[in-house]
Amino acid sequence: MSNKVKGILCIMLSSFAWAAMGIFVRLAGDVPSMQKSVFRNLVACLVAGVTLLAGRTKVRLKKSDWPWMIFRSVAGTIGLLGNFYALDRMMVADANMLNKLAPFFTVIVSVFLLKEALKLPQVLCIVLAFVGTLFVIKPGMSAMPAGPAAIALLGGAGAGTAYSVVRLLQKRGIPGNFIVFFFSAFSCVVVLPWVIPHYQPMEAWQLGYLLLAGALAAVGQFAVTAAYKFAPAREISIYDYSQIIFSTLLGVLFLNEIPDGWSFLGYGIIIGASVLMFIYNGKRVDSEGGK
Repeated sequence: MSNKVKGILCIMLSSFAWAAMGIFVRLAGDVPSMQKSVFRNLVACLVAGVTLLAGRTKVRLKKSDWPWMIFRSVAGTIGLLGNFYALDRMMVADANMLNKLAPFFTVIVSVFLLKEALKLPQVLCIVLAFVGTLFVIKPGMSAMPAGPAAIALLGGAGAGTAYSVVRLLQKRGIPGNFIVFFFSAFSCVVVLPWVIPHYQPMEAWQLGYLLLAGALAAVGQFAVTAAYKFAPAREISIYDYSQIIFSTLLGVLFLNEIPDGWSFLGYGIIIGASVLMFIYNGKRVDSEGGK
């Protein structure tokens, strides 16, 4: 099996894990989104902490690294809370599709953070992707509340910003598992002041679903990390959109959620824009001598 095939399998495993996480978040029932996020991040924090200790990872942060670590964690927390809020109030496939706009936000934010030039084909792909979101949200055409859709987009923007900062931090030599550990711990600490006074008692089955969601999130995180060790992003990142297929199938099986024709059209437009961006970025790297 080639490294590229291994990378594809890992990224599809990650996509399935993220999709299943969304299902378990919904199945946990009427629990506040912030409370759900704590359990998701506690599991991720523990898993990342174990990998740090097991690998005896040495972390040396400069004073100038800390503001970026905090900025990444704030953006990631916004992304996570936005996604969880949307998962509780929208169809799982729709919520995940809007969250999958994160790569487009990453491109936009990278212009400012990493000084990466934004080319005309990338601009056109971003515009096309946002046209696709209109078909998913269907403003004025469906009963979908505008609030959850807007927060889902905010979540995508937060996630995209966080990914850009992760790239910057990795260029500074900071280990990925430490970034995950710090973000997970930071997110728990930030939301606990709200969660503690508003804590809602849960049944054992709800706790079980949330712990499963956290475990699946950890699987998704480490699977995607492994994927990019096997092959570069320009060769396999497009397979991350298999999450939408998994989300749709799992939504039908477990929640009896069937997206309408407009949503499928929006999915197609957004994925099409992603494919075009994927092809363009691949050709651009090849022309610049990337491997």
